[in-house]
Amino acid sequence: MNIEIKKSKKPVKYSDAIKFLEMRVSNINKNDSDELVWILEHESIYTGGSNYKKEEILDRSIKVIKTNRGGKITYHGPGQLIFYFAIDLKKRNRDIRKFISLIEKTIIDTLKIYNISTFADKKNIGIWYKDKSSIKKVAAIGVRVSKWIAYHGFSININNDLKKYDSIIPCGIKDKGVTSLKKINNQNYQDLEENLINNFISNLKNSIV
Repeated sequence: MNIEIKKSKKPVKYSDAIKFLEMRVSNINKNDSDELVWILEHESIYTGGSNYKKEEILDRSIKVIKTNRGGKITYHGPGQLIFYFAIDLKKRNRDIRKFISLIEKTIIDTLKIYNISTFADKKNIGIWYKDKSSIKKVAAIGVRVSKWIAYHGFSININNDLKKYDSIIPCGIKDKGVTSLKKINNQNYQDLEENLINNFISNLKNSIV
C-alpha cells in the first residue's frame, strides 16, 4: 500500500486544493499515482456541500462556495486542521459506510491520546463532544466518491474562531453547537497531525481484504 503523505505549511486556497484532489483522483483511477493523505489549513471560507440549503445561511452577507463533497455548510479557517485524502475503495471491498466508520474511528482513537472522549452519531455525521450542558461538534466529515475513489476528508477544530459559525447553521444541525480542542482542554496538540496520519493508515491496512 503506497500512500503519499503531503503536508502544507502555508494556508492553501480552497479551490486550488480541490483541483489538486480531483487531479489525483483521476490519476489514481488510471493507476498513474499513489493514494494520498494531505494535511493543510485553509484561509477563512464557508463551503456548502451537495445537501446544503440557502436557509442555513443566517448572515446573507457571507459568501458560500458550493462544493461537490457530501454534507451541508461548514466553515474552514486558521486554527483548524484539514485532513484530505484520495483513497481507492476498490482495494477495500467498495464499502463506503465502512470507510466512513474508519474515519470516525481514526478521529475518536486519536483524540483519546489527549484524554478527550468523543463519539460518532449515525443521524448527524461528524465527531461530537459532550460537556456538562450540551453536545458540540469538534470534527466535521465530508466525503465524495468518484469511480470508487473517496476524496475530500475531514476537519478538526483546534483553536479556530468559533464565532464564524454564528453566520450559518453548521452542517444543517440547529440543536447542537460547535467547539474546539483548545476549548475542551488547553494542552499541546503539536503531534495531532502525526497521530491522525498513523491511525488512519493503520486502520486502512486493517481494512484491506
